[in-house]
Amino acid sequence: MKPVMSTHRPPSGHEAFTLPDLVVALATLSLLAALVVVPWTRSHRAARLVQCTANLQQVNRAVLAFAADHNQSLPAAVPGQAGELQWWYKEQVRGYAGLKGASSTNDAVFACPDDRGYTDPRPFHDSERFDYGSYVFNGVQVFGAPNIAGMATAQLAEPDRTLLVMEWTAHGPLSWHRSRTGSRNDPFYRDAESVTGFTDGHVALTRIHFDGHTPAYMRDPAAGYDYRYSGN
Repeated sequence: MKPVMSTHRPPSGHEAFTLPDLVVALATLSLLAALVVVPWTRSHRAARLVQCTANLQQVNRAVLAFAADHNQSLPAAVPGQAGELQWWYKEQVRGYAGLKGASSTNDAVFACPDDRGYTDPRPFHDSERFDYGSYVFNGVQVFGAPNIAGMATAQLAEPDRTLLVMEWTAHGPLSWHRSRTGSRNDPFYRDAESVTGFTDGHVALTRIHFDGHTPAYMRDPAAGYDYRYSGN
């Protein structure tokens, strides 16, 4: 009868990889991933905010250039125009932003990369209904809404506080950049921050007032805010 061979091996000097070791290793990898991903995410968000701001600055200049060529008058409603002035002002000023041809999704200067739309399941700048733009003109044609449509720039009482163009979120208000609602478009909330352009030419990330029930664009803000919708 052959002797039974033992399968037991002597210790090699290395312990087996245990479950606690695995847990520690995974925790370490997760921490390292967080150290890489979190700064990258913040940097990416900051870059998109910079791009939104730079684009709005160009749009702001285009509107002011349009006014300079039209007896200092800002865009006004055009008879027969299909869309709302707050969006379709773009057709009057787009040439001053260096665009030619028909409006389309290729009009990058009018697009904020953080635009997430509102009622439609796509960004405003991807929709013909909003004339392929993320930025609205301070020209809401709703009864009771303060606006500067058709006004002469010389008539504006406080150019450094009067809104000219802005991210749509300023009408809510919501925020595409430092959102308290994440990727959701509700509820509106006070002091949501939007990139806004003013009639004196400057652009800023601005806190928008909300009284809890009335959309921000329907009235000038309470005291303590550095913007206004009305021009006089």
